[in-house]
Amino acid sequence: MIVDEIYGEFELEPVLQDLIHSSPVQRLKGIHQGGASYLVNRAWNVTRFEHSVGVMLLIRRLKGSVEEQIAGLLHDVSHTAFSHVIDFVLDKESEDFHEEIFEETLVNSEIPSLLESYGYSIEQVIKGNYPLLEQPLPLLCADRVDYTLRDLYRYGYITRDEVDSFVSSLCVVNDVICIEGMKQAEWFVKSYYKEVQDFFMDPLNVYGYDRLIQLLREALYLQVITKEDFLLQDEEVLAKVRTSESPELLKRYLEITSTVVLQENDKDYDIHLKGKPRLIDPTVIVKGQPYVSSEISNAINEMNTRAEHRARKGSYIKVKQKTRL
Repeated sequence: MIVDEIYGEFELEPVLQDLIHSSPVQRLKGIHQGGASYLVNRAWNVTRFEHSVGVMLLIRRLKGSVEEQIAGLLHDVSHTAFSHVIDFVLDKESEDFHEEIFEETLVNSEIPSLLESYGYSIEQVIKGNYPLLEQPLPLLCADRVDYTLRDLYRYGYITRDEVDSFVSSLCVVNDVICIEGMKQAEWFVKSYYKEVQDFFMDPLNVYGYDRLIQLLREALYLQVITKEDFLLQDEEVLAKVRTSESPELLKRYLEITSTVVLQENDKDYDIHLKGKPRLIDPTVIVKGQPYVSSEISNAINEMNTRAEHRARKGSYIKVKQKTRL
């Protein structure tokens, strides 16, 4: 039995139970979904483990195969410490470093032998086509839906009733996750932009990202950490920084954990951070027929236009004041 705060209680097959308890999946308990977020606000604490289990369970609710549930559970095992922060540290504009090392990370773990003991193969996970798990933007997929609902619910942006109502509206048509009803589609698009823009581009979040990127770049340069250390957990990497003899690194670390006063200001700024645009335009079912939601909803079309403009502009932050915690 597994209990999830978003999807409820489930009985799982033994292969899924054992995968959850495997070292690569358990490691994700120490990888925070928001990267630097938890360092500047301890309440921003969703982990890749919770998300990975959630993706598996959402695929299960949508009647996906056990193979696709396995793929959902394992899709983030190669995420590095601090998640997408490392893409900025390594100048990966496509933000896909974890995908580059996915196969190597899986193959060199206990996962292949565990899968084989239940009659599955690692090739199925790596090479398989899993349309419920992953779809290109702007379509819905289990990965995208789960991190939106999980973060926003945990952080108090959306209610339990809203989550339940939305999850109940999901269906699958031609292997694509769709939303039944325009009201729910508009709700999700609005919620999604709360996640990828209001939350990720929150000034405090941007500040944490910027300072952690600088810290980790400096730690790499000073050889206090190595690129391989990014396959440790967040706190294991930070422990190497804290126990180093570098005054510069300790100063940078204390900057992240200080109280700051921040202001959005695109004329006089200390930090400018941009990520790749993440626009959403889900398929909606209206009177039994599928539609691209923006083609029949002015509200969604307007939300997407505003979101694209904001994403391309990025976030400009002025650091007004810093105080040691």
